Amino acid sequence: MDIIKSIEHEQMKNKIPVLNVGDTVKVHVRVKEGNRERIQVFEGIIIKVQGGGVNQTFTVRKTSYGVGVEKTFLVHSPAVEKVEVTRVGKARRAKLFYLRDRVGKSAKTKEKIGARIETKEVTIKEELVEEAVIEETTVAETEEAPKAE
Repeated sequence: MDIIKSIEHEQMKNKIPVLNVGDTVKVHVRVKEGNRERIQVFEGIIIKVQGGGVNQTFTVRKTSYGVGVEKTFLVHSPAVEKVEVTRVGKARRAKLFYLRDRVGKSAKTKEKIGARIETKEVTIKEELVEEAVIEETTVAETEEAPKAE
């Protein structure tokens, strides 16, 4: 394996969520303020997913106090704690940049009818679980050993 690929493989998360354009998600992000660390939730619509591997990103858009806010998150970032899908949206495009021009209810995507809201995850790399080899001593071996008195 190439050196760069092996380093990238170490940095990747074991399981990543399935992210589709048009879905409304809650992204739990670790925020550091001074010496404290807390989790902040950013909820909005995924308007684009791009890249692959370690560099895969997704952009989430929401309106906050009448102002559109977009944040781009790395999928494999340690700062992203988890991603919850709250609403499955119906998108016919790969990137929903047209939502930037819309305000109010028209800035939402249609919901897929009958879609189950599940947080699906894809396993990228298998966790290697090392099983401890326990040497078992049988009763016959312990009886044969001479007793020191």
